[in-house]
Amino acid sequence: MDFNRISGLRTHPAWRLLQADSAPLIISFLHRAFIATNQRSIAAEELATRLDDYLHHLRESFGEKRFPKKGKDYLNNWAKGEQGFLRKYYPAASVGDEPLFDLTPATEKVIEWITSFEQKQFVGTESRLLTIFRLLREIADETETDPSLRIQQLEQEKQAIERKIAQFQAGHITPHDSTRVKEKFLQAEETARQLLSDFRQVEENFRSLDRGVRERITTSNSGKGQMLDTIFSEQDAITESDQGRSFKAFWSWLMSPASQDELQETLQKVLQLPEIESLQSVDSPQNHTTSHEQDTLLEGIRFRLLEAGEKVNSTCALLVEQLRRYLDDQAWLENRRIMEIVREIEQSAIVVRQSPPAEKVFTTLAPLKPEIELPMARGLFRPALRPVINEVPEEGEANVDTSALYNQHYVDEQQLRSQIRFALQTRTQITLAELVNLYPVKKGLSEVVAYLHIASESDRAVINTDQNQAIGWQDNHGGEKSAWMPSVIFTR
Repeated sequence: MDFNRISGLRTHPAWRLLQADSAPLIISFLHRAFIATNQRSIAAEELATRLDDYLHHLRESFGEKRFPKKGKDYLNNWAKGEQGFLRKYYPAASVGDEPLFDLTPATEKVIEWITSFEQKQFVGTESRLLTIFRLLREIADETETDPSLRIQQLEQEKQAIERKIAQFQAGHITPHDSTRVKEKFLQAEETARQLLSDFRQVEENFRSLDRGVRERITTSNSGKGQMLDTIFSEQDAITESDQGRSFKAFWSWLMSPASQDELQETLQKVLQLPEIESLQSVDSPQNHTTSHEQDTLLEGIRFRLLEAGEKVNSTCALLVEQLRRYLDDQAWLENRRIMEIVREIEQSAIVVRQSPPAEKVFTTLAPLKPEIELPMARGLFRPALRPVINEVPEEGEANVDTSALYNQHYVDEQQLRSQIRFALQTRTQITLAELVNLYPVKKGLSEVVAYLHIASESDRAVINTDQNQAIGWQDNHGGEKSAWMPSVIFTR
């Protein structure tokens, strides 16, 4: 770490994030959206809605002039550049056209570094010292080449195990140390969080390889044989590297059903210990959540590791797909001039990416879309919006009450979703009965049914048909009404 090295780091996205004027907004929101909820990727519309809610809360506290832009504009600005604070991308298997947002490794490192500033209520030293000693001893044992010494070590371990068995058979069981149990559990939780964080860096490394392969294919004029030899050599180098071998061993262990079952059984046994349950009442100062909410990281660690590993495998699959398309590309043999023009355009695009023009519209294309009219594509007949009435009907008297025609109303589900999100900002879950106490029902039974519809479509809501609850409201005349319906619980 010399002067030139540190000076060069000032262009690093992590350094730019710390220097940004809105760094408190960026770091606090991204921590709330991704880290606190343990989410890998979030849809653009959902993340923009969360940011709008968060900005609304900040404006109420610091004034309406703070953060005047919309959440969507802030997200797009944070994702600008090749190494922005967020990564905006379109999933390969997506049916729609909605992009996803994910943290970059640099942003996650900044959030992790700032989180370490918080004063920990429990700092364990013994478990980490024992972990260091155990790892060093395993290294020494595995690298020992003298058979006699290896046998001597195994004999010592055998004697220690036999002494423990004799003690247990005699009924002498030493009670476990509750402090050591808590210390080891917190260390396991911290290690799990760091492991999930490292996966973003692993994915970024494979994505950089994929981007480099695409650029090399675009800019190279060498033959396919030489190009493929270079690409496969680089891919083999990454696969056989320490990082590649470690990920391969991790994925093989995680995909084993026996390993998954053993991990799940061990977690359930540990989480039921009284010492671990006592940690649930400790408040976390960093995001105003309880330790029980943070413990869900270990409760679902198997699924989060599968999700993180699957994203890395998907990135590797994109590299293989790029190579397959390159092998299948035979059009240049028939239209060599067209392929040369396309490659010139691609090379120019790579140059422009490094120094984009200041104007947003720097080139135009003539409309070359052919006009196609299909007989079956004709629209159906639509009556005129202002029909011409030639005969004026005679005036008459209606025998029915027509006031209902002028009292139509509708239920805004977007407003109901916002009410649910606001209510969940200070708690992990809320029942529908508690929600209508905070936000009374204004549009009668149709609004209650809309809540039930939202819960049925959301994967963060639970509908318990075995338990009923009464939801009450007042009609237009001030009368009390209620409806019995299944119990509905919304979760964060």
